[in-house]
Amino acid sequence: MRGLSVAMVEREDFCSGTSSRSTKLIHGGIRYLENAFKNLDPKEYDLVKEALRERKHMLEAAPYMNKPFPIMIPMFWKNWYDIFLLPYYYVGAKCYDFVAGSGKAVPGSSFMSADEAKFQFPMLDDNNLLGAIIYYDGQMNDSRMGLHLALTATQAGAAICSCVKVQSLIHDKKTKKIVGAKVKDTEESKTFQIDARVVINATGPFSDAIRKMDDPSVKNIIKGAAGVHIVLPDHYSPSKMGLIIPSTSDGRVLFFLPWENGTIAGTTDSSAELTMQPRATSEDIGFILEEANKYLKVDKSVSLLDVRSAWSGIRPLVYDVSGSGKNNNGDGTDDDNDTKSISRTHVIEVSKNGLVTIAGGKWTTYRRMAQDVVDKIIDFPDIKRRVKRRLCQTEGRGIIGADRAGVISGGKFDRVVVTLREDYGLSRDVAEHLVSNYGTRALQIGEMVYPKSSFFEPKVYHRNFGARKLSKKFPFLEAEVVFAVRQEYALSAVDVLARRTRLLYLDADAAQDCVQRVVDLMGVELGWSWRRKANEIAAAEKFISTFRATCEPE
Repeated sequence: MRGLSVAMVEREDFCSGTSSRSTKLIHGGIRYLENAFKNLDPKEYDLVKEALRERKHMLEAAPYMNKPFPIMIPMFWKNWYDIFLLPYYYVGAKCYDFVAGSGKAVPGSSFMSADEAKFQFPMLDDNNLLGAIIYYDGQMNDSRMGLHLALTATQAGAAICSCVKVQSLIHDKKTKKIVGAKVKDTEESKTFQIDARVVINATGPFSDAIRKMDDPSVKNIIKGAAGVHIVLPDHYSPSKMGLIIPSTSDGRVLFFLPWENGTIAGTTDSSAELTMQPRATSEDIGFILEEANKYLKVDKSVSLLDVRSAWSGIRPLVYDVSGSGKNNNGDGTDDDNDTKSISRTHVIEVSKNGLVTIAGGKWTTYRRMAQDVVDKIIDFPDIKRRVKRRLCQTEGRGIIGADRAGVISGGKFDRVVVTLREDYGLSRDVAEHLVSNYGTRALQIGEMVYPKSSFFEPKVYHRNFGARKLSKKFPFLEAEVVFAVRQEYALSAVDVLARRTRLLYLDADAAQDCVQRVVDLMGVELGWSWRRKANEIAAAEKFISTFRATCEPE
């Protein structure tokens, strides 16, 4: 958008790492605001203010997918001084609203009586319940948000590739400056070179690996922090309100969040080794279940049998890169395993050979991170003269599916839901699911499954069932598998089960039951041989096993 030619390569699938394993919240960080006031830390305050501004952008950029989300903070009488918790958190929530400003894009916080809190969360243990504070953040579908950003980038002229791994960086023989990268297409097993005036390292937890391709002697700047989540049946939370316990027995946060016909519970925040497939440990799962049962009624308590899926995501926290080396020994170890104490801000580093690394931050501030790194490189001598527009063009700009031209629904996505139900004969749950995950592109899927449409293909779909579901438990359609291959760069069964649909994140057993059908549908589209199908089934089953909750020691 600023006149630069951009190519992006992803080692595996888009959002196959941390970006698909988040808490699904779009938030400024109410806990960080509390820390900012307690510690009189202006940097922490600025971090929250920036994140709240970006929260507004995310809600407006994809309003069909990203929506305001109320969260309840219950207060209990355990000690005499707990009576002060209500005014304390009420004032804190109002401060959160104030920092967000008048254009915060979400309703303001409010007080909820104990009786109303019991009604909203009937599974909550109401013994000694004083009341609750309701505040708002946002909720999203993280992997689909990331995918839609990539698709939007292609519309703006970017070239993007998944399953392309960077093997090495290319240095100019004379100046030693980085002039490109040697990459490998892992699907075709072909190696090629990409020439570039600037190489940006935006690889999250794996940033240090790319930095060492440039200079093996550099100290590590990334500290991995594992965030473990479990998914429970949807009756453990209301359909449109979350719950958060601000401080558990070890000081971490506990939440129950309704999401895609399930309930996400978590999370943990502990030191973790870097891997592409982190797994929720039995210890972390046990901690979440134990803490959750402290706040649930006895007859509503949860056990391992209630866990439908469990996953772990590695947050890329960044050490101080100013040279002080706080908490950093330079070898991937640290003096303090308390990852909660490491800032969530993002940093930009430019190496002596010109490698630009953007690291840290969080999902909510993705756009500002991109803006800051582009602002940095457009002042490079070789880039400056090629820039057509110096100011960032992305703030407030809608992404694919958001009816940016205003000609399909005028921003009223409930109209698309009505059209899918009345003109295409889809059930309400399917129509709402399609619109919340595809926006106006849901109409394309409607055309694919409508027997009278010119897009309907009898070789893939049978006219006697139309919109067939992948699983009886969830609204995902078989048509979405084909759409993912044709329109969304899906190349494997795992891509579809985990990141195009979110079936694996919701129910590992249900995902297992769908593997064969997904492979058959993709095989028709991609011309897979029987051998490739067998490999896909084996790979999917292996990946699914990492999402199963277990009591076995790691």
